[in-house]
Amino acid sequence: MVTITDDGQETIKDIACVERHALTPETFGLSLAEGKTVLQALQEVGVEGQMHTYLQQQRTWPHCGKARRRKGVHHTVFRSVFGALPVDSPRLSHCPCQPHTPTSFSPLATLLPERTPPDLLYLETTWAAFMSYGLTVKLLQDVLPLDEPLEAVTMRNHGLTVAPRLEDGLGDEQGAGIDQCPAEVATVPIPHGPLTVGIDGGYVKAPGEQGSFEVMAGKSLLAFHRGEEAQEPVASKCWAFVQTYDQKPKRRLCEMRQAPGHQRKQQSTFLSDGGDTVRDLQLYLNPQAEHLLDWFHVTMRLTVMQQTAKSLPETTRDEEMTSEVRAPVLKALERLKWFLWHGNGSQALQVIQAVEGDLAVAVATSSESTARKLLQAVEEFHTSSRNNAGFMPNYGERYRHGERISPGFVESTVNQGVSKRMVKKQQMRWSPRGAHLRLQIRTCVLNGEWEATFRTWYPGFRAHTPLVAA
Repeated sequence: MVTITDDGQETIKDIACVERHALTPETFGLSLAEGKTVLQALQEVGVEGQMHTYLQQQRTWPHCGKARRRKGVHHTVFRSVFGALPVDSPRLSHCPCQPHTPTSFSPLATLLPERTPPDLLYLETTWAAFMSYGLTVKLLQDVLPLDEPLEAVTMRNHGLTVAPRLEDGLGDEQGAGIDQCPAEVATVPIPHGPLTVGIDGGYVKAPGEQGSFEVMAGKSLLAFHRGEEAQEPVASKCWAFVQTYDQKPKRRLCEMRQAPGHQRKQQSTFLSDGGDTVRDLQLYLNPQAEHLLDWFHVTMRLTVMQQTAKSLPETTRDEEMTSEVRAPVLKALERLKWFLWHGNGSQALQVIQAVEGDLAVAVATSSESTARKLLQAVEEFHTSSRNNAGFMPNYGERYRHGERISPGFVESTVNQGVSKRMVKKQQMRWSPRGAHLRLQIRTCVLNGEWEATFRTWYPGFRAHTPLVAA
C-alpha cells in the first residue's frame, strides 16, 4: 500500500502476500479469508495515517499557537467494519490562556465518542431487525474480517442506543388531530386518492410472570396518484408500537401522513377488527376519519358459526312437540351474512335475536353441548355487532366500487413486523420498552427508510465516490 501525504511524503507498506501455483476451483481469485486479511490490513494502515494526521493537528492551541502539553496515553479500541483497531489515545492539556473545565481532554474520544462507525452500526441494526441477535452475529462474522467475535448483547445494546434517536426525531406528541387552520388547509392542492389505514394487534411474551402485552401494527395504502404522478406505484407505509409504552401515537400517525404521497387533508379510512383497544386507538389517532369494521373478521366469525351449526341435531323434542333446529339455524346464519354484506344492520340484529331464541330452546330441551357452544358464539357476535353497528357499511357497494373492505395487507404487516421477529419460532421474551424500540427499527427497515435515516444522522454516510481502477 502506497500512502502519499499532502506535502508529498510517500510511504510504502506490505499488507499481504498471495501466492498461486496451479489453477483450481479453490485457488481461483482471492478466497474469503484472504480477502478479509487484505481488507483488514488496508483498514489498519488507513486509520493509522488518519489518526496520526488528526493528532498532529491537535497538538497546538488554535488561539495562541502554543503546543499543548501531553498528560498521558490510554489504550482504547475502535471497532470498524473490517476489524477491531487498537489505538493509543493521548490526553492533552488545555492552554491556560483560555479557562476550561476540565483542564484536559482526549481528542480521539471527542471526535469518535461512539467508537463504532456508522457502517457497522447500520449493518448490525439492519440484520438484527430481521433475525435473532445470535444469527446476526454469525452472519457478520462470516462475511466481515472481524478478528474478535461479536456478542449478541452488543447487538442488543446498539439497537437500544440507536432506536431512541428515532423517537427523539418525532418531536412532541400532538394534542389534537388538526394542527392547521381551515384557511391554510384550503390552500393545499387537491390530495391524491383516499388513504386506507388498517390496524391490527398481536401479543408478545413478557419476561417472568408478566404474561404478555399487546403490540399494535398498521399499514397505510394510497389508492392512486393524481396529475403527473399518476403512473407512480401506490405508496404504502407500515408502523408498529407497544400501546402501553408509546407516548407519541398521534405524532407517529402524523409522520405517516406526511410521507410522500400523503397530504394533510387526505381522505382517510380506518379498517380494524372492531376490538375495543383497536377501536379506541384509531378514534384517538384520527377522530375525523371514516372508521369501518373490516369484512374479513365479520365473515370469519360467521363461517365458524356456520360450521358449528352443521353439527347441531336436526330436531329437538320436548313434552309437547318436536322442533327443527339445524336447518332453521343454518338458513338464518346465511341470511345474516347477506344482510351484513348489504349493510342492513337492523335486519341483521333481528336475525341474530331469532337465532338466539332457537338455540336457547335447543339448549333447554337437550343436553347437546354443540348448541350451548354455538349459543355463546352467537351472543358474543350479537354484542360485537351491536357495539360496531355504526362502523358497518354496505360492503357489497364498496366492493363493487373497488374500495377496500378487508385489511389483508395489515395481516401481512403484523406477520412481517411482529410475528416473524418476536413470536413465531422465537423463544425470546421482550420487555415493552425493548419490543417497542426494536419495532421502530424493523418498520423503518421494512419501509426502506433506514439508510436515509442514517444519512440524516451522519451526512457523509455512504456518500463516497466510486473507486476507479488504477
